[in-house]
Amino acid sequence: MGKIKGAIVVNTERCKGCRLCEMACPLHLISMSRRAVNHKGYCYAEQHDAELCNGCTSCAIVCPDGCITVYRAKDNE
Repeated sequence: MGKIKGAIVVNTERCKGCRLCEMACPLHLISMSRRAVNHKGYCYAEQHDAELCNGCTSCAIVCPDGCITVYRAKDNE
């Protein structure tokens, strides 16, 4: 039986850095960018360890602006 792998895509230009996704991630895989800001001047969410993401969608559910899309795929290992 394969394991589910997940990956998130953040619309960085819409993200306002509210950190709700960071708090909602049960695996603590999301953090705010430290070196870059979007065109509005906000630090935005970034996934820092894509290999560990299980695609639970908690981050996307709590995002008030709908900036996060979660992709899930079955890992056949």
